Amino acid sequence: MAVLRDETRPVRTGEDVVSVRQLVREWCVAAGFGLVDQTKMVTAASEIARNTVLYGGGGTVRLEALNDGAKRGVRLVFEDQGPGIADVEQALKDGFTSAGGLGLGLGGARRLVNDFAIDSRPGQGTKVTIARWK
Repeated sequence: MAVLRDETRPVRTGEDVVSVRQLVREWCVAAGFGLVDQTKMVTAASEIARNTVLYGGGGTVRLEALNDGAKRGVRLVFEDQGPGIADVEQALKDGFTSAGGLGLGLGGARRLVNDFAIDSRPGQGTKVTIARWK
């Protein structure tokens, strides 16, 4: 397995979202994920990265390699200094949208990963942490 070193990348533009997708796939391959697990993590990362740009005004993602005995994983921590989310529980419900989409983003991302946490307060930005284990 390749040695992965934690790194932080900007997430400010659509091009950054594409770069995050590619980087997450590379990290998942290096962690030994199969195609299905790679796809789930890349899809979740893409959704959260897109939200970071569209709703948070841009931010960063930190990629972290996880190692727990025989288990390997990848953790992503997205942070922005945007307006925050007033009602996180409502935002996680399927069908809720603040921009006219399908309303499957945050809840869908949560279902695709093993670990999901969100910390957001109005006026203080948002931090979303996701992880997937092999």
